[in-house]
Amino acid sequence: AAEIGAACREVGFFYIAGHGFGPERLAEMFAVSKALFDLPEEEKKRVSIAQSMHNRGFVMLGAEALDPTKGADLKEAFNIGADLAADDPDVLAGKPFRGVNLWPDLPGLKETLLRYYADMRHLCERLHEAFAIDLGLDPDFFLPKVDNPVATLRLLHYPAQAADGAEIGAGTHTDYGNTTILLQDDVGGLEVRTRQGTWLPAPVIPDTFICNIGDSLMRWTNRTYVSTPHRVVNRSGRQRRSIAFFFDGNPDAVIECVPTCTGPDRPARYPPITVAEYLAERLNATYAFRQKAG
Repeated sequence: AAEIGAACREVGFFYIAGHGFGPERLAEMFAVSKALFDLPEEEKKRVSIAQSMHNRGFVMLGAEALDPTKGADLKEAFNIGADLAADDPDVLAGKPFRGVNLWPDLPGLKETLLRYYADMRHLCERLHEAFAIDLGLDPDFFLPKVDNPVATLRLLHYPAQAADGAEIGAGTHTDYGNTTILLQDDVGGLEVRTRQGTWLPAPVIPDTFICNIGDSLMRWTNRTYVSTPHRVVNRSGRQRRSIAFFFDGNPDAVIECVPTCTGPDRPARYPPITVAEYLAERLNATYAFRQKAG
């Protein structure tokens, strides 16, 4: 826990090994990803994210701009969340980020992604125990706040880009939630900005995940943990694939300073806000279709 905490304070990124996902399991995920993004454009549009205010479905090439000053990102993506039925009470009530998944017609996709989703949830819960221990809290402190989370599994595909780095796969940004766990292929391209403003590549280490801290956990810890700007610049001349799992708290959980991160000389820097309200704010700034819907 102390080593994880040190990484969260200093750079906001760390690698995870010994995670229980074997090489065959990770290879299966990349095989499914390739089949998914090889689907015809008509099938992708049929399950477009523009049909969901719950952050599910296909994100078409050029539909997202993480850094609007640099234009649209050169990537496409596919998102799923908790697999709720259409008659689930939260779905019927229209609760934020409690919608149905939009599944394309691809045999085996649903089963493979949902199994990975469930195991990633468990891994993130373990990480939150480590965060709590490092912060001087009860190990279970975060668990009631993340036991029904807004969690998104996102498969990403980056077409080959200009080798000079003029095209940006994903613009400079910080992630919105608590933690992100990323599986990247052997192409690389993820870059992390240090506190001194230098961009460093995050090299590919086989059979590991990269974890980074998001803005919600930064708010919860009153900037004890700091989210780090990062981007994707694919200079390889090859296609790039990655698989990200974004783990936030429960929709109605209140993001507010934890007791060990504040005091008389250290007031809370951020006002309380629910997870659903904060995530909606951030997504509305990213997607034009959400701005129109709002």
